[in-house]
Amino acid sequence: MSPSSPTAVDASQALELAVVVPTFNERANVDELVRRLSEVLQGLAWEVIFVDDDSPDGTADHVRELARVNPRVRVVHRIQRRGLSSACIEGMMSTAAPFLAVMDADLQHDERILPQMLQALREPGCDLVVGTRYMEGGGVGEWDESRQFTSRFATALSQRLLKVSLRDPMSGFFMIRRDAFHGAVHHLSSMGFKILLDIVASSPRKLNFTEVPYTFGLRHAGESKLDARVAWDYLLMLADKTLGRYIPTSLISFGAVGGLGVLVHLMVLFLALNVGGREFAQAQTLAVLVAMVFNFFLNNVLTYRDKQLKGWQWWWGLAKFMAACALGAVANVGVASWMHGGGEYWLWSGLAGILVGLMWNYGATAILVWPQRRKA
Repeated sequence: MSPSSPTAVDASQALELAVVVPTFNERANVDELVRRLSEVLQGLAWEVIFVDDDSPDGTADHVRELARVNPRVRVVHRIQRRGLSSACIEGMMSTAAPFLAVMDADLQHDERILPQMLQALREPGCDLVVGTRYMEGGGVGEWDESRQFTSRFATALSQRLLKVSLRDPMSGFFMIRRDAFHGAVHHLSSMGFKILLDIVASSPRKLNFTEVPYTFGLRHAGESKLDARVAWDYLLMLADKTLGRYIPTSLISFGAVGGLGVLVHLMVLFLALNVGGREFAQAQTLAVLVAMVFNFFLNNVLTYRDKQLKGWQWWWGLAKFMAACALGAVANVGVASWMHGGGEYWLWSGLAGILVGLMWNYGATAILVWPQRRKA
C-alpha cells in the first residue's frame, strides 16, 4: 500500500509502541495498569497487549471487556501453554509496532520511565533500553536481604557465564527495536522468566543498549509468581545457552532430576536399614520405588512442566514411568555387566550402564509418558 492510499494512516498516527504484558491471575491489576499507561503515554501512538495463559481468575475475559471500549487494549489468550518468556515472544510477534516494550502486570515496574526509554530507543544505533535496578537512581525497594542476595547472585552468574555486560540482565522491564528482536527470535530458548537475558544471549550480533534506572515497586494486587520452578527454569536457560547446542535442555533437566533421585534412593535405603531394621532386599526395593515416584513427580512439574499430568493421568503416567524405568534398569545392569565381563574397569562399566539407562529412560518416558502434544 502506498503512502498516498486513501486507507493509509498519517505518520503522526501510525502505531509506534507496543507494551507487552504477560499475565496469569492478574485481573485485579489490569484496569490500574491501563490507566497508568494512558497517563504516561499520552500523545503517543501505542497499544498494550496482555498475553494471558488462561488465568482461572478470568483475566483474559476482563481484558476483552476493556478492549471493547478501549482500542489501545488487546489480548492474546493462550490455551494449554504456560511460560512468561514464550508469552512475551507471542505478544511481540502479534504487533506491527516498531518499538516493543515488556513489563509485568503487577505494577512493580515504574511505567513513568517508558517515555524516557522510548526517547533513548529512537536514537540511531540504539537497539535496546533496559530498566535497571542496579545503577545510581535505581533500587530494589523493600526486598528483604535474602531476595536481594538471590537477585545479585543470579545477576553475577548470568554476567559471568553468558558474558553479558548489562548491569541488570535479570530485569523484566525493557524496550527493544523490532529488527533487533527479530534477529534473535529464532535462537531463543523460550523457557523460564528472563526473556531479556535470553534475547541478549541469543542475538547473533552484539546489541547496543542503554540503561535507565528505576526503583522496583510493591505488587499492587495478587500473589507473586516466584517459586522453585522459576529458579529451575532460570538454571535451565543458562544451561541451554552454554550446553544447549550439544545436549537437549530437557535431557539436562531429566539427568539433574535423576541425580537428585540417587540421593533420595540412598537416604531411603539408609533409613530402611538402620532405622526400620529391614533386610537389604526389602530396603533396596523400597528405595527404588520411592526414588522412581520422586523422579516422576519432579520431572512432571519441572522437566515437562508444559505437559504436566494431573488427575487420573498422573497415576497412569506414574505407572508407565515406572515400567519404562524398570526396563532402563535392566539395560543399565546388562550393559555394565557385559563391559565388565570384557575386562573393562568397573568404574567405566558402571558409568556406561548409567548412561545407557539414562538415555533409555529419557527417550522412553518422553514418548510414553509426556508425548508431544498434537497441534490443533
